[in-house]
Amino acid sequence: MVNVDTLWAPLFVPANRPERFEKAARSGADAVILDLEDAVAPEAKDAARAALRTDFTDLPVIVRINPAGTPWHEDDLAALRTLPVAAIMLPKAESGAALDRVAADFTGHTPIIALVETARGIADARAIAVTENVVRLAFGSVDYCADLGCAHLREVLLPARCEVVLASRLAGIAAPIDGVTTALDDLSITASDTQHARALGMTGKLCIHPKQIAEVMRNFAPAPEELDWARRVLEAGDGAVSVDGAMVDEPVRIKARALMARSGA
Repeated sequence: MVNVDTLWAPLFVPANRPERFEKAARSGADAVILDLEDAVAPEAKDAARAALRTDFTDLPVIVRINPAGTPWHEDDLAALRTLPVAAIMLPKAESGAALDRVAADFTGHTPIIALVETARGIADARAIAVTENVVRLAFGSVDYCADLGCAHLREVLLPARCEVVLASRLAGIAAPIDGVTTALDDLSITASDTQHARALGMTGKLCIHPKQIAEVMRNFAPAPEELDWARRVLEAGDGAVSVDGAMVDEPVRIKARALMARSGA
């Protein structure tokens, strides 16, 4: 089973649509996120919770619960205490009693992916990243823009994305997962958004449609020319050497090893 800290392209599926669970698992995604939050109308929350299951796939099954302070949060937590999920995704994650309680309730057996998507969440990102059981951060860019009233543009979101990456690195947890691309009619946007996330140091992207998965996977995977460069760097020996007319030392070799590891080599 894939560990949740290495996921590239987890796919959301509404938890009240169990007929879609197996299809989602066959989509090429490396994890399935059963969504109890945004994808489920208030009147369907109970049915969605009752439909939760993990036996339809060997992939990691993650459940996005409803945020603390909503009428459904406590019931979501109760349902997950007996369900063997790979991780809980906590939306509107902010440091404080709510996050600490989720961590305490599931100590020792259920990782938490903290979905940071508010101004307070970004301000608290470094504290969230070191909370017990939090293994990864994810950035909810759409909700973040709604909270701030700002435009959903890369230059506007750059400081927030960089803070999530930095918070993850300082905490020593896996690099974060970027938020969704809402455009579904032009997959070049998904590809470009994935390239941007990777350039910033993110190593995953949330998907909302199966057709986005291949683009996300392809653009997080090292290109053949990158792997060729990495091999030549690692074969060049230790110390300061020259490869392709550029100086290579240990920081460059660290990058080369990371590329090889990402490829599975």
